[in-house]
Amino acid sequence: MSVVSVVDMGCDEDDRDSMVVYDDPSDERCLSLDDTSSADDSANETGLTLEVTNDIVPYIGQRFSSHDSAYEFYSDFAKRCGFSIRRHRTEGKDGVGKGLTRRYFVCHRAGNTPVKVANENKPQRNRKSSRCGCQAYLRISKTTELGLSEWRVTGFVDHHNHDLLEPNQVRFLPAYRNISDTDKTRIFMYAKTGISVQQMMRLLELEKSVQPGYLPFTEKDVRNLIQSFRKMDPEEDTIDLLKMCTNIRDKDSNFRFDYTLDSNNNLENISWSYASSVQAYQMFGDAVVFDTTHRLTSFDMPLGIWVGINNYGMPCFFACVLMRQESLSSLSWALKVFVNFMNGKAPQTILTDQNMFLKEAVTVEMPTTKHVLCIWLVVAKFPSWFNAVLGERYNEWKAEFYRLYNLESVDEFELSWRDMISSFGLHTNRHIANLFALRSLWALSYLKSHFMAGLTTTSQSKSINAFIQRFLSAQTRLAHFVEQVAVAVDFKDQAGEQQTMQQNLQNISLKTGAPMETHAASVLTPFAFSKLQEQLVLAAHYASFQMEDGFLVRHHTKLQGGQKVYWDPQEGIVSCSCDQFEFSGIICRHALRVLSTGNCFQIPERYLPLRWRRVNSSASKPQGTLNDHGEKVQRLQSMVSTLVSESSKSKERLDLATEQVSILLLRIREQSVSTTLVSRDATMHRNFS
Repeated sequence: MSVVSVVDMGCDEDDRDSMVVYDDPSDERCLSLDDTSSADDSANETGLTLEVTNDIVPYIGQRFSSHDSAYEFYSDFAKRCGFSIRRHRTEGKDGVGKGLTRRYFVCHRAGNTPVKVANENKPQRNRKSSRCGCQAYLRISKTTELGLSEWRVTGFVDHHNHDLLEPNQVRFLPAYRNISDTDKTRIFMYAKTGISVQQMMRLLELEKSVQPGYLPFTEKDVRNLIQSFRKMDPEEDTIDLLKMCTNIRDKDSNFRFDYTLDSNNNLENISWSYASSVQAYQMFGDAVVFDTTHRLTSFDMPLGIWVGINNYGMPCFFACVLMRQESLSSLSWALKVFVNFMNGKAPQTILTDQNMFLKEAVTVEMPTTKHVLCIWLVVAKFPSWFNAVLGERYNEWKAEFYRLYNLESVDEFELSWRDMISSFGLHTNRHIANLFALRSLWALSYLKSHFMAGLTTTSQSKSINAFIQRFLSAQTRLAHFVEQVAVAVDFKDQAGEQQTMQQNLQNISLKTGAPMETHAASVLTPFAFSKLQEQLVLAAHYASFQMEDGFLVRHHTKLQGGQKVYWDPQEGIVSCSCDQFEFSGIICRHALRVLSTGNCFQIPERYLPLRWRRVNSSASKPQGTLNDHGEKVQRLQSMVSTLVSESSKSKERLDLATEQVSILLLRIREQSVSTTLVSRDATMHRNFS
């Protein structure tokens, strides 16, 4: 919308010859104000933002004792109308603050943000500027009469080329967000206790009797405040962090950490892992997410977290790293140290964000590992990439993207991708071009033969994000962050034990009555069995046709297509062209259909992998992972878990188990305990908790 009127007062020669000083370089190029408009312009021609009474609307000739009072008046007016203002430029004969004669206050969306010079070595932030060249402004000029100075309104335009905000929205503009000194004191006190920013906000709302979301500041403001507080003495904080890690390792030799220093002897990178995490990795480190999309804002450091999924479908923490910069050298160091922590064992598959430095680092440091772009880390960027481009069609496009993502055929994917680009007019979009160039790293049609452990699913992304947020949102000193993560991991482990117990206590409902289903239910965890049971139910809808070199299996409603299944009953080998078992570790419906047709009443052992079983055999663990005492403790824990599961199936079983366990406990307590074993038991309990 163009400016249709400018109300102005006449200016003398001294005003027009005065020096102009711009507060913002972008304003000089993007906001054009008419300094020579005539005093005959009528004030009635000014378009007002809202219907408001004249005593609260700026008008030509309005007088103020100072330019600050004029600013406050215009700011109050702007807040009522749905925008905020900023100081634009000043004019004076002798420079700013000396003989100042004129000031401009403009809408916060005036001007346009200068284009940033791209730096290949520094990741660019995709933040959209709010500036749109709005021409609304208020100009005041200084006059002196009889030795007294005052400021008068000499120009006022109230036309905006953008929508104005509602009262419940305008309060979130930076100009109206303010943290009082009293609130700052409370926030610093809360920060020292280690509670999260969300908890701080709730406490302050309760103290002030304010409805949720109605404080005069946001969570982001609080995080920025705490970050400025942390930056007061960062060197001392990092020294304390290293001391903390050293102290933990002195108490627990299984705690692992490593770090690097820069040329100034300041902390550059630090990574650590706990004994329980290393132990979990030995069994569940086949597929790992390395999430580097988070930043520890309080310390201005990128944070990388390695997580996986256990046999009960729950997230398990492996390690994390703090870096000064997310550079190629730092990421390469982080990957190398991670493999060292895990006794030299690299994962089969690593899922990461779309980061070219990380892609190169994985290629060098983990040459035998399959690198995959984690789909939910990529999709998280879609709103900033495509919302403005696609507008109302964004959700339609996103649904089409997911359809393409799940296609089984590479040829079908590439053909559908071209159709999608044409349909949505994305031929020149650079993000679409990058996604297609990297399609072999994220599209399932290219990845179906690589093991993912279910980490590509939405449900897993939500549970992993929830876990990460437990220690990401807390705001303690950097030196305490390692312990803070340990508390979050311990909490997750305890919650995981409870969920495991609940899963085991649930009565499994058999849906097909097939012997294979009963067999699988006795071997797999409830989480894994539910996945296999889905395939068993679907298998009944498929027909199998024996061929010379195997079987053709397709849905009973289809006359063409299908999957090729090979089965060797003597060797117990069955494989399918859909590659689902290779992808998830769960045998597919096509293979199950062939096994059922061939009168197979048990699923071959190799297709019930240890990774998804209730009881993991100690023989399957790498030598040296645990000592003999530790393995006995682990076997006992597995036996107890099975005991509870089996006993809960009937009242008679439960009564018998309760009676026998009570007798066993009495006998155990009669046995003497050496001090060496007491110390070792305490260590093992800490490792397995």
